[in-house]
Formats: sequence, C-alpha cells, structure tokens
Amino acid sequence: MADVRLPEQNTVLLTGRLTRDAELKYTAAGVAVCHFSIAVNRRFKDPKSGEWKDDVSYVDISVWREAAERCGKVLKKGSPVHVEGRLRSSSFEGKDGVKRTKLEVEARRVQILEKTPSTGTIGAGEPGTSAGADIEEVPF
Repeated sequence: MADVRLPEQNTVLLTGRLTRDAELKYTAAGVAVCHFSIAVNRRFKDPKSGEWKDDVSYVDISVWREAAERCGKVLKKGSPVHVEGRLRSSSFEGKDGVKRTKLEVEARRVQILEKTPSTGTIGAGEPGTSAGADIEEVPF
C-alpha cells in the first residue's frame, strides 16, 4: 500500500454571508491578513415531518496581502460572498492550556455578490508567496 500515489487536491468553494464585519490585521512583517466568517446554508426537507429545515455551517476565512486590505474595507456583516480557496489547519494552545486545532479556508479568490461602491479585481497571495488571490465584485 505504500506505493499508492494519491492526487494532491485541496480545493474549497463556498457561498455564504458574513457573520460579522471583516477584521483586518497586519503581521509583524507588515503583511495584511483579513479574517472573517461566513454562514453557509443548506435547506432540506425533513423526511419524518415533511417540513423544510435549514442546516447552517460557519466557516472561518483568511485572505492575505492587497486582497486582505480591500476585504477589510468592503466586507461587512451580511455581505454575500463566493470564496474559492484551500483548507488549512493550525494548532494553538488555548487560554486553558489545552492544545487545539483550527480548520479554516485560506482564500485564493473572493467574489462579492452585491453591488458596492468599488469594483474590480484585487490580487493578493498566500503567506510567503507573491502568487495572487482575487477579489472581485459581481454586479447584478
């Protein structure tokens, strides 16, 4: 079994609304990073009761560099967005001294799904790279 080669694939596509205003910060090296969370809904019909129900997942998102700066200025609680990126896990020690693991999406592209005053595509990269993520608006 050690000879089995699996394809390396880590792609996430999500559409949802921000649960709070985007939070823009800077690393010690001066690199912009924006954090926000989105609510992703799934509507389904309960087979027992026949009623429609909602299942909500809350997903943490991080965006880097220039895209982070623009996200921090434009995205507010309730903003609808489409996010393309990859899953990333990190470990940290909580205030209670217990080691915890966090799973989040590192965005390569964020589309704003409503009209806002600014338009265009924004480039940014993952930590340690100059490759770009995009943020763009979809005018309706």
